[in-house]
Amino acid sequence: MGKTKALTGALLAVATLTVAGCSGGGAATGEIAAAPADPAGVSGEIKVLTHRTDLVQDGTLKRYAADFNKVYPKVKVTFEGITDYEGEVKIRMNTKTYGDVLMIPAAVAKNDYPSFFAPLGPAAELARKYRFSDKTEVDGKVYGIAQFGTANGFVYNKSLWRKAGITTWPRTPQEFLAALRTIGDRTDAVPYYTNFKDGWPMVQWTSNVGSVTCDAKATDKLAGPVSPWKAGGELHTIDTLVHDIVKQGLAEKDPTTTNWETSKALLAEGKIGSMMLGSWSITQMRAAAKQAGGSAEDIGFMPFPAQKDGAFCATLVSDYQQAVSAHSENKPAARAWIDWFTEKSGYSEREGAVPAVKAAPMPATLKDFVDNDVTFVERSEAETAVVNEIDNAAEIGLNKPDYRQKLIDTARGAQDGSLQDFFADLNKKWDEAARTAGS
Repeated sequence: MGKTKALTGALLAVATLTVAGCSGGGAATGEIAAAPADPAGVSGEIKVLTHRTDLVQDGTLKRYAADFNKVYPKVKVTFEGITDYEGEVKIRMNTKTYGDVLMIPAAVAKNDYPSFFAPLGPAAELARKYRFSDKTEVDGKVYGIAQFGTANGFVYNKSLWRKAGITTWPRTPQEFLAALRTIGDRTDAVPYYTNFKDGWPMVQWTSNVGSVTCDAKATDKLAGPVSPWKAGGELHTIDTLVHDIVKQGLAEKDPTTTNWETSKALLAEGKIGSMMLGSWSITQMRAAAKQAGGSAEDIGFMPFPAQKDGAFCATLVSDYQQAVSAHSENKPAARAWIDWFTEKSGYSEREGAVPAVKAAPMPATLKDFVDNDVTFVERSEAETAVVNEIDNAAEIGLNKPDYRQKLIDTARGAQDGSLQDFFADLNKKWDEAARTAGS
């Protein structure tokens, strides 16, 4: 499943674009897909579109459906796994036939949700029960419920770090760089691996906005001409660390040759020290460690190297959100599936992910964070539509790999310019766009 699952994490907050030709989908009926009160009274056939082709192919989703039918015996659930989920579903949404339940594609602009999806209920009501509900809130209504969430940080090989003599988490970017230098000096491992070539891992760094200052509204505060890369800003801190890791020779020698699938085995075997990824990656890395003859305990997860009042923080962000098509003829059955899958299936727990249900405990994969009192910051999405509009107009791509790949190329000398000039250019583009698109 590797790359499919990893791509999910990379698409946590991709900048949105209005679906071309959306008139083909027609206007939404506005009919609420309310949570059904009586399972015995819910019937019909629903199709669920999913990016998890691996779970379709190995029969996992079919087993989930069988468990669902123990509660909702009159609902027939079929699945369609789509490899190029974003590309194909975007095209289908120009029609009225894009399944009954689907993951909201990143290509759909937030303000367009009412045209494509049925409202699931009032924002105030759903916010009491679920994390990340503001991600799909439009005009006081919620249009999606997260499958799960992810915490952000560095997945690392604990055994390798101990071998290098490092037993505590770095508290500052400077301490993190010093730790990587120690690994480089005392072992044969690559201290940090960028996964530059695959691209999507570059996006993972953006998900740390909010971790640096422990501010749930850090992303919302980008909604204006605020020069996000000015000294002291979160993106300045985050991207300076990216630059310095590469500039100081602490990453792989040639980032253009990286390979995501290979990197999992290399980290598991202690040939790579660390990678910036969401907590969704922990289960994959631990499986790779066991496959390599090691132990799952060799794989750890650490927060971004910054503290506020002596404590680490880690942002929690939503994975794909499940929605009911505005054109579904079986909305009660579709909503029943979403509610059951979110609350009763055990899916997020098996994935080692942050549950969307607020009352549920954190997964065992984040035990180190819980035991060390890392503060979890559920990042606000209140200004996401404005921030995305500015980002698109500025043609930067906070949630695309290109600008951070250019940053790495600058750091390694493959592209001319200094870090200061790079940041100045980003600030100029952002602020100019904010004065038009974001105002």
